[in-house]
Amino acid sequence: MLTFEQIKEINEGTMMETLGIEYLELKEGYVYARMFVKKELTQPYGMLHGGASMAMAESVGGMGSAYLLGIKDYVIRGMQFSANHVKAANVGTFVYATATIIHKGRQTHVWNIDIKNEDGELVSSCRLTNFIIKK
Repeated sequence: MLTFEQIKEINEGTMMETLGIEYLELKEGYVYARMFVKKELTQPYGMLHGGASMAMAESVGGMGSAYLLGIKDYVIRGMQFSANHVKAANVGTFVYATATIIHKGRQTHVWNIDIKNEDGELVSSCRLTNFIIKK
């Protein structure tokens, strides 16, 4: 299983580092993370861009699969993703992603990822299917 230090190392120089995703809790089948809504992650009206929400959700779900399996023996690839954006998140605030695994197969993992604002209101609800490849 991955440690927080290993996660930080593998995310260096990647989109996850650019987004500023901070992992707060990882355990089997569960990931909790946050991201600060900086101006560079917004659309022209000052609200979190839906693509940034999707990138956060896919990153968190991917990390959940990596945490379960480790990255030494497996490659995890997102193969299907869907999202519903239901509320805006404003620049200068945090959003929090909670990922829970709903299917843990030998070749696929399916994650539900909900992103909420600082008030606990749902911003985006996402579903991710990861393809698991043994190295």
